[in-house]
Amino acid sequence: MSELNRTHNPLARSWVASANVAGTDFPIQNLPFAVFKPKDSDQDMRGGVAIGDQVLDLKALAASGCLADTGLAQKALEAAAQPCLNTFMAMGPQAWQALRHALFDLLEQSTSPALQARVQVCLVSQSLVEYGLPARIGDYTDFYTSIYHATNVGKLFRPDNPLMPNYRWLPIGYHGRASSVLVSGHDFHRPAGQILPPGQTEPVFSACKRLDWELELGVFIGKGNALGHAISLDAAEDHVFGICLLNDWSARDIQAWEYQPLGPFLAKNFATTISPWVVTMEALAPYRTAMERPDHKQDDVAYLKSEHNSQQGALDIQLRIGLRSESMRAAKTDTHWVCQTSYRHAYWTLAQMVAHHTVSGCNLQAGDLLGTGTLSGPTLDQAGALLELTEGGKVPLTLPDGQQRTFLQDGDDVTMQGWCEKAGAARIGFGECRATVLPALFQK
Repeated sequence: MSELNRTHNPLARSWVASANVAGTDFPIQNLPFAVFKPKDSDQDMRGGVAIGDQVLDLKALAASGCLADTGLAQKALEAAAQPCLNTFMAMGPQAWQALRHALFDLLEQSTSPALQARVQVCLVSQSLVEYGLPARIGDYTDFYTSIYHATNVGKLFRPDNPLMPNYRWLPIGYHGRASSVLVSGHDFHRPAGQILPPGQTEPVFSACKRLDWELELGVFIGKGNALGHAISLDAAEDHVFGICLLNDWSARDIQAWEYQPLGPFLAKNFATTISPWVVTMEALAPYRTAMERPDHKQDDVAYLKSEHNSQQGALDIQLRIGLRSESMRAAKTDTHWVCQTSYRHAYWTLAQMVAHHTVSGCNLQAGDLLGTGTLSGPTLDQAGALLELTEGGKVPLTLPDGQQRTFLQDGDDVTMQGWCEKAGAARIGFGECRATVLPALFQK
């Protein structure tokens, strides 16, 4: 696990003025990675790092020679400058840290004016760029790590037995669809599939009528493991490059008909939206905290248990999600936030997800994506899905203009945000994860 160092100093300031503005997601203590290009251009994608309201173009920086004499940092920079971050991710923690520390030094306030000038020409306003997926995602696995979400959903279908007996023993997951993972800002069409109407015995083919969001985090794997060789719990985070926001859109009515006995399929494979910025594990070091379990269970199976993971394995990442309807946007009404929670409430940690995923001998690869599952908190206002917030569609949400929602309607624009904040540490943000629901291509 990353330890605190000079890059976490809350008093550090950048010569990029916007990085020092209170409330910014991207101070010098963050330096998250993305892939971008100038907006509406035919240029190739390249790696970038956020600093204030700017993007540091890593391709331009590599060509500038500013890190030419830094050895590993320069090699890491050349890898991170490519059109996707897989090669850089595969280099491992030493390379990630070498580059992040070198960039910190270039952007820190005391950097010489001459060096500042060389770096300044590599900056591009975030308002002038468009983003791609951070990596080629070879595989995507979505987990179910919130006991509050699992219990809330379970109560809707099994009031007397909401939580399955295996839940407290292993991090449950299913294999998702990597090809339909989209970067924030890419809208998607409402899915269609088989639905079993209430009271009927035969399904109909229809556009989804119970479209939902799921408030999650995405975990990008860095250095992989060989087939047959499991990753131990305390080594797991050496294989994690960083974290992004993730919205695992869900067609609840399609899911209800198809999920037994093998789990979700069409209900989940039509779209998953992630934020462009990947915040490194090192940047998140000040926000580590102890695992938080309402049942205080400590007798995990050996490969999922360690004192270090128990005491420092959780992360206090604040998350919120909200929507703007088409009419709200026309009236210039701000996003209506309906849920705020924290990743610290997860029953299973990030390291436990990685250790469990590989204990069978499964080989993870650089750029693979893991989802945490919906991250609900202990109270209903911290529920990370409409299915929970509306109690299965029985209790509608009321929007500022009086409209109501049980599930998403066409034209709804959904936004997620994430950040870490506490006294004695710099605020670290994730940017946003956003998409609009378009009408189904199939209409009935």
